[in-house]
Amino acid sequence: MQLLDGNRLTLLESGVAYFPALEAAIASARHEVYLETYIFADDSTGRRIARALAEAAAQGVRTHVLVDGMTVKRYSRGIRDRLLAANVSLGIYRPDISPWNFRRTRLRRLHRKLAVIDGCVAFVGGINVIDDMHTPGHKPPRYDYAVRIEGPLVAAIRAEADRLWRLVALSNFQEWWEAAPPLVEPAAAGFQRAAFLVRDNFRHRSDIEDAYLAAIEGANEEIILAAAYFFPGVAFRRALIAAARRGVRVVILLQKRVEYVLLHYASRALYGQLLDGGVQLYEYGTSFLHAKVAVVDGHWATVGSSNIDPLSLLLSREANIMVEDRRFAQALRERLIERIAAGAAPVSRPRWRKKPLGLRVRIWIAYGVARLLMGWFGYAAKHFRDV
Repeated sequence: MQLLDGNRLTLLESGVAYFPALEAAIASARHEVYLETYIFADDSTGRRIARALAEAAAQGVRTHVLVDGMTVKRYSRGIRDRLLAANVSLGIYRPDISPWNFRRTRLRRLHRKLAVIDGCVAFVGGINVIDDMHTPGHKPPRYDYAVRIEGPLVAAIRAEADRLWRLVALSNFQEWWEAAPPLVEPAAAGFQRAAFLVRDNFRHRSDIEDAYLAAIEGANEEIILAAAYFFPGVAFRRALIAAARRGVRVVILLQKRVEYVLLHYASRALYGQLLDGGVQLYEYGTSFLHAKVAVVDGHWATVGSSNIDPLSLLLSREANIMVEDRRFAQALRERLIERIAAGAAPVSRPRWRKKPLGLRVRIWIAYGVARLLMGWFGYAAKHFRDV
């Protein structure tokens, strides 16, 4: 992990802060825009960002949008036509051709959410291009984070976005050889140190997980982690428990509302082990939790797309920013503490031990099915060894 100095980082909480910042950056583009997202929804937010991209393309800006193939049919039908009609270059990552495809590669998705404008401004986080209020049955907006980045780190993000764009273009017989405009190396814009990490299935299989584990294993005082989908492997669980047992305060904020039934109940099979190890668990129920962030010892932080589950850590393409800066880390920590105090309930060890039989049955059935599915796709041994 290469930490670069001279960056200016702005923490953006949920779509209410992220989308205006993204829209303004696209409007300021003069040369190129790269946008990657798992979901690009045909809703008010998606149409708003699509309009900004179309206006940029009309001004001669090279605009590239890369969307995961599994979500296109469900969310992006109208948006696809709008983007293509506006001469926005649209790429589909691993088109989801058949619902009966059970090969392990089917689950290798583009899950990262990032944008780069003119090689001088970038965004990295966990927020899809979708209305915060899209999830049915909830009133408060979806809870998530992104980071606006200026400075030398943008060059690494731009290089990765361009590399994947060309790879997907080549696989879809598009113009992968198109010449990129000359870009000036981003100058120092601040005083914050950060690194850009990705997870892929070639050179960077475990970079994000390794960075998490290094931070957890080096923690001395406190670890606060928020995870929308939390189903960690044995190494990750052991690291958290080991930290708690050496006196580190370990707090994990998890999703209370049921979004994906199987993962919701399977993840709760790990609660007992974590609680017995001294880890503090909180369930967030005010709205849907979609954040994937952490703060360690008030000076190390991460924000990105990677969940702590098999899909993110073993299969999907992910992108996180790792920050070594006390001011940024403390700002994120304060927001997490506020959310925990206002909208989360602690999971007490005695009450969890006395959970109803019906809940126990659902948890262990879900856990068994999850392990079976991971075994089917060939990942169970690595993820669950020595459970």
